[in-house]
Amino acid sequence: MLLEDQRFLHEDLERLEQGISDRTLEDPRHIRDRLNRDHQISGFLTRIQQQSKRLLDIYNDTEGLRTKEIRSISTGDPFDEFYKQLNDIKDFHRRYPNEPVENLERAYKRKAPGEGESATAEIDHMFTGEEAYGRFLDLTRQHEDYLNLPGVQSRRVTYLQYLSIFDHFAPPHCPIKRSEKTTDQYFNYVGSLAEYLEGFLQRTRPLDDLDKIFASFDQEFEKAWEAKEVPGWSTETQSVGPTAPITEGTGEGIWCADCEKEFKNDNVYRNHLTGKKHIKASESRKINANGTTNGETTRSANKPSASSKAKNLKERAIAEREWRIRKFASTMETVRSDTRVNVERRQGMTERERQQELDALFAESAEPSLRPSGAADDESDSSDDEKIYNPLKLPLAWDGKPIPYWLYKLHGLGVEFNCEICGNFVYMGRRAFDKHFNEARHIYGLKCLGITNTTLFREITNIEDALKLWDKITRDKKKEKTGGENIVQMEDAEGNVMPEKVYY
Repeated sequence: MLLEDQRFLHEDLERLEQGISDRTLEDPRHIRDRLNRDHQISGFLTRIQQQSKRLLDIYNDTEGLRTKEIRSISTGDPFDEFYKQLNDIKDFHRRYPNEPVENLERAYKRKAPGEGESATAEIDHMFTGEEAYGRFLDLTRQHEDYLNLPGVQSRRVTYLQYLSIFDHFAPPHCPIKRSEKTTDQYFNYVGSLAEYLEGFLQRTRPLDDLDKIFASFDQEFEKAWEAKEVPGWSTETQSVGPTAPITEGTGEGIWCADCEKEFKNDNVYRNHLTGKKHIKASESRKINANGTTNGETTRSANKPSASSKAKNLKERAIAEREWRIRKFASTMETVRSDTRVNVERRQGMTERERQQELDALFAESAEPSLRPSGAADDESDSSDDEKIYNPLKLPLAWDGKPIPYWLYKLHGLGVEFNCEICGNFVYMGRRAFDKHFNEARHIYGLKCLGITNTTLFREITNIEDALKLWDKITRDKKKEKTGGENIVQMEDAEGNVMPEKVYY
């Protein structure tokens, strides 16, 4: 009965389109309800594609069954064909008496809360408590794996710092050398991190064309890999002479590519070139670059070994995962910054306050499902009209209510601090004032004045005072430099070196 299947598919498509339009008109207030709506629409779109494919196969009629059924209806006695199909239907239900019948009229309609629909149960199990329904990232497990990587074990990287550097895979932010990246431990780490970020993107953006976005990431990586422009995986070149490139590291000193270390003094850099550690690192780097020792160079150039091919494939796989992590991080930059703010805020809370915040979040998300739709609309209208009583104009907390007055006085939020360097920006409270010296606004204001060393200008807010201090610092540096060059050093009989004034 292909014609009945065809009619059923057309009806199903129309019901799906109506269900999508009904949910598009909704505007949920809570993030959990919005995610539930988006995932339902995504499921409907997937079903539309499946049903459309089945319908297209029926219209194509490759086996000729649809044409045969139309011919049997249009020719001969119609009542004979009708009773024949009726007997087939009765025989089917006689053999399968408990076969459920799908009611398309109610299949895609939004059910009332009292009808026992747990629509958000899937969303509740989709995110962890730290993710807060897709508002924040939960990279605690990846952070633990990062701390156990070779080259990172000696460094104490906090979770807050890790959120800022997890997409950096080149020095100086990443202490892991290129030779250490080919280990299975590092391969599993970047694979786990890329898999989590991809899954998080799929869970929080179900309606986006993610396949197209992922394909663009792969195409960009292919072009960058062919051009050898992938950060951290470009072709290494051996530096010649006493001067090394200064493009690596912070850019202020001299970078040694063999030791992967930055030197701020040229004399220290020259002296370390004759050390055993540098010579050993230089030899291993030459071997890695050539793929073989001196005796096997020509043979390996003509015929690459299987181990080098396997190594190149593994490096390509690791570089591809690092590339995807960078792209995911740039795509979710807002979520990443919100996660840093949330982690910093939760570090100053007690365990009781964290539990209260979590209970309030679940209570807020469960509250709309316990009320009928009419009452919810009336209450939402009334809540919009309500005004928060805040005569003292206190700052609002995370729940939208004013903070307690004692907390307002404790942090000194009523005291204003003006900073002329920041364009006469006013900071409320001592804590915000102290933090702003390390923020981009204040550092940019100092750089506009020609001041490069910003660490010595803490607590200075006037432009005139900052310029006077900077002039004094530059004069002192010039005086020390000229004085140091004119010092005459003397040596006594015992071999002790001292200035001329001390000697006489």
